[in-house]
Amino acid sequence: MKQTLRFEQLSCRLQVEGLPDVSVGQSGDTMGIITGWTLRWAGRPELEGRKDHLLALMQVVLPYARHLISGVARQFGTEPHPVAIGPRPEGGHRLVLRSSQPDTPPLEVVLDDAELADLVRVLDQLRLDSRLQVPLDLPQPQPLRPREVQERLPRVQRLAAPVGGALALALAAGLGLLLPEPRPLPPQTPAAGTTAPPSAP
Repeated sequence: MKQTLRFEQLSCRLQVEGLPDVSVGQSGDTMGIITGWTLRWAGRPELEGRKDHLLALMQVVLPYARHLISGVARQFGTEPHPVAIGPRPEGGHRLVLRSSQPDTPPLEVVLDDAELADLVRVLDQLRLDSRLQVPLDLPQPQPLRPREVQERLPRVQRLAAPVGGALALALAAGLGLLLPEPRPLPPQTPAAGTTAPPSAP
């Protein structure tokens, strides 16, 4: 009855173990209850945990990757969330896993772009696997906020349009002041052989 799902990429391997949920009539080749999981990285400590730890990992890594693709890199997962991930100033990505055990320091894993891509792939493969019949409480993809869209552009590029418009308006106003005023037209006199129209009484 025990089921094992394995997903492998070049730098990591995710293994999820569980059982079918017979209470809802699931067959033996499906997994409705997750009993444990392990994530192995080459040259790094092996990660393992329960279902809630796996969900916490997916809840921050997947939206973080979507924001990276959109050009907006920001941290996901603040305390007391058990998992956090964010960009490192010196490059790469910082994955922090906080233990539920007291007096246990958080585990920090530094990933490069390729390792993060492999992690996203194995999590996506798990999420899309039809054999996994476990409800996943994952956040729905949300569009970027207006402020995040603005921050995608460099400050100089964001200010170029309004500053350029203001300069063009000032230049047009200055040129208008330099133009001479038009001379007033002289009063017209009636032509010879014509009489002026009688004035009204």
